[in-house]
Amino acid sequence: MHMKLINNYIDHTLLKATATKEDIIQLCNEAKKHNFFSVCINSAFVSLAKQQLKNSQVKICTVIGFPLGAMSTQAKVSEAKFALLDGADEIDMVINLGLLKSKDFDGVWKDIEAVKNNMPNNTLKVILETCYLEDIEIIKASELAIQSGVDFIKTSTGFGTEGATLHDIKLMKSVTKNGVKIKASGGIKDTKTALDYIHLGVERIGTSSGIAIVSGKSSNSND
Repeated sequence: MHMKLINNYIDHTLLKATATKEDIIQLCNEAKKHNFFSVCINSAFVSLAKQQLKNSQVKICTVIGFPLGAMSTQAKVSEAKFALLDGADEIDMVINLGLLKSKDFDGVWKDIEAVKNNMPNNTLKVILETCYLEDIEIIKASELAIQSGVDFIKTSTGFGTEGATLHDIKLMKSVTKNGVKIKASGGIKDTKTALDYIHLGVERIGTSSGIAIVSGKSSNSND
């Protein structure tokens, strides 16, 4: 099978609370230079990134309900709506983990569906935050997200206790259908690790170590 170049898998990510405008501009310049698929940033910076990337192919991905997923559905919908107006192409939203753990499965999928209904033509990725979930919960969360019409299921925020694992990806892969893709994120810092995920069938890698990954170096970055 023909594999895309590794840079085309990467959402070049900067989500830490202290990221400055200068940091975001640098991120955008790096994404253009290395031809990454997208930049992934907090929603306050979407319009700045839009400006920086206007003559490039690089997409803008933003996060909503991040990183806990525990805000009201209305807040998530509103955040998504304004991020799209500012120029976001893709949205990574965090699932409501508390509702999942309460076995309020209707609440979980309605939360996701409410966001997806507002962005029928844009890519929605749902972050499961697998580090807090039992295997059975990973499977259930994946199924609920897929049922809600998402485009991707994603492992992690990068702010939990652990990031992606090959085990969790295999569980997610076992239930994916309807063309839903998988994004691995959290702790992916070198070329070998990225390729391990890609060989498992992951379609996108979220990382702040994209430059190290495409240049074959390892990175000390902690996302």
